Amino acid sequence: MRVFNRNRLRRLAAITSLSLVAGCGALSSESSDDKGPIVVGTTSAPSTLDPAASWDSSWELFRNVYQTLLNYPDGAVLPGPDAAESCGFTDRTNLVYRCVLRKGLTFSNGDKLDARSVKYSIDRIKRINVSGGPAGLLGSLQRVEVRGDREVVFHLNEPDATFPFVLATPAMSIVDPADYPATRVRDDGGITGSGPYTLGSYEDGKEARLVRNGRYEGYADRKNDAVTIRYFQDSAGMVDALKNHKIDITYRGLASSDIVALQRRESSGGIQLVENPGIEISYLVFNPKDPWAGKLAVRKAVAQVVDRAAIAHNVYKDTVEPLYSMVPAGLTGHTTPFFDDYGDPSTSKARKILSAAGITQRVPLTLWYTTDRYGSETGPEFQALKQQLENSGLFQVTLKSRPWKTYVDGYQKGEYPVFGRGWFPDFPDPDNYIAPFVGEQNALGTPYPSPEISKVLLPQSRRESDRANVVKEFQQAQQILVDDARLLPLWQGKQFLAASEDISGGERALDPSTIMMMWELYRKTSW
Repeated sequence: MRVFNRNRLRRLAAITSLSLVAGCGALSSESSDDKGPIVVGTTSAPSTLDPAASWDSSWELFRNVYQTLLNYPDGAVLPGPDAAESCGFTDRTNLVYRCVLRKGLTFSNGDKLDARSVKYSIDRIKRINVSGGPAGLLGSLQRVEVRGDREVVFHLNEPDATFPFVLATPAMSIVDPADYPATRVRDDGGITGSGPYTLGSYEDGKEARLVRNGRYEGYADRKNDAVTIRYFQDSAGMVDALKNHKIDITYRGLASSDIVALQRRESSGGIQLVENPGIEISYLVFNPKDPWAGKLAVRKAVAQVVDRAAIAHNVYKDTVEPLYSMVPAGLTGHTTPFFDDYGDPSTSKARKILSAAGITQRVPLTLWYTTDRYGSETGPEFQALKQQLENSGLFQVTLKSRPWKTYVDGYQKGEYPVFGRGWFPDFPDPDNYIAPFVGEQNALGTPYPSPEISKVLLPQSRRESDRANVVKEFQQAQQILVDDARLLPLWQGKQFLAASEDISGGERALDPSTIMMMWELYRKTSW
């Protein structure tokens, strides 16, 4: 068996390695739960509890209550075994991938977890085929074969060196066939998994209580017995809860003003801040069916006017970086094609683009954003975009917004002319910043046929296990995205965790996809 190898991703270790910006020195690694469960605050609530329905930040919960065949053990940047004992390609063409499960696996309710459970879980994702859901990740999967109780073989319809990364995403969580319908999403508010924790209780949009799963068999070395996740509407409420000791650590959604304040030691109030460079991105999506956003000249004119640097500085206080490609800095093949093609923001250039297409009136555009997903600056960011576009004299912009749950429904139904999205990677590879957004079925719910990318460049790149050898393919794909201007990258973020001084483990708690592994958190027992 040829073991999956991607040595050239070592440089990503720098991205996934957290550095302490403020806090104290070396501390005991012993854990203590005398003060009860560790409480984590976030502004990113799950949109669903069923892995078959989610291609979003619901994965943050899934990672901790479900189990996948592969994961990222001990800070690795390449997938390693979790529910599996071993996995690897059995051929030199990256077409057949085989996993052998650990012995004696069970779900948290005692039901047997075997190879048939794995096949059932993967097959139902494709069968249910939720719009904008994770079925799009399985485009290269032809069929799943079961050999006995412990062996699962994945037959691919094309070479795909990224398939191990797909299996490591929480979308591929293994579920109990007895509790999850084969043809529809489970909707009773329950979870039956085999991960490090079980879901003790759940209040939609407010709180998830996780307790140690006594039946868990996997790589996670749990440093606590229980974690409570509390969901906030904004950064201010979350930071206030941290300062008042109602939560122990924050994750996702810190406002830039709060980050800047916490970076000043005199303002930290006994709170430590952990910073990670991050590979999160923010971007705009244009709906090709809209009478105005569907025009290439309009999209290019928007790209010519938008001032990313101003947004990064004025709105986000330089806690994010301007982004000129859908592939962020730090990943193989990253380029800056939007800057190369458009240069600095220019109203005169944008006017020429529109005039050449016969558009002389102010273009009416409606921009949509979500109020409670990507942090408190999302509203001010879209106000800044509106002002930039209208100050050019070329656009008349209307802003609209919805909470995430209804926002998702809207973009999946194609209701929005232009809408904002954020992207936290499924896995740290440039493929994952291009493939999810193109094709008839994609993570956006907005079809984007691009045969050159989907049928030529991506298949070529997936034949290559050494990802340092796919730079050319991804540079070409990025240029196609610029030429189409269907997606407009805005900024690349950093990851910040703010925690009370008695909490440790934050420096190890994020996996390469920046998903929090709650089991790494613990209370310090000595100073």
